[in-house]
Amino acid sequence: MFGHKRGAFTGAIDNQQGLFEAGFEAGLVTDGAIAHNNAQRDAFWHIRETIPEANRRIGSVSSHDISIPLSAIPSFIERGAQALAQVGDFRINCFGHLGDGNLHYNIFPAQGRGKAEYVTRRDEIKRAVHDISHDLGGSHSAEHGIGTEKRSSMSKFVDPTKLSLMHAIKATIDPMNIMNPGKVLPPK
Repeated sequence: MFGHKRGAFTGAIDNQQGLFEAGFEAGLVTDGAIAHNNAQRDAFWHIRETIPEANRRIGSVSSHDISIPLSAIPSFIERGAQALAQVGDFRINCFGHLGDGNLHYNIFPAQGRGKAEYVTRRDEIKRAVHDISHDLGGSHSAEHGIGTEKRSSMSKFVDPTKLSLMHAIKATIDPMNIMNPGKVLPPK
């Protein structure tokens, strides 16, 4: 699905068609849709922009904002589904900014089941998703940053030297620890 959110639509069709054809010829694209006018473009963006609301209504068991090298995305999708099948019966919603490798990888209860049934599996799900992303050269954090949820996992996924440097920079620019205390870095 291609579409330009901002700017004039004139000329976009030719660019999108060429991009689609190049991707198809390279074996990177198997299916797609190209907006041929502003109404179709707006309809595509409406679908994309309502995904988060739909996810909230269904109730995710575990949501992930990860990054994966572009060449490893197909492998991640396959390995992620296999790993999660070992944990339980889930539905997966994977979408994102494929141009920069940012994936929103959201795990939902199986059809007809509730989120509460999966609460005890949440840590196992996160561990599987994050381990696979790092194994493929990606990161457990992308567009939305670390926040409080991913803070504790930094010790596992971030090089200790980098983590030490991050602590030193934070201490230098915030010696009184008043800017987002406890929200950016794990405890030393």
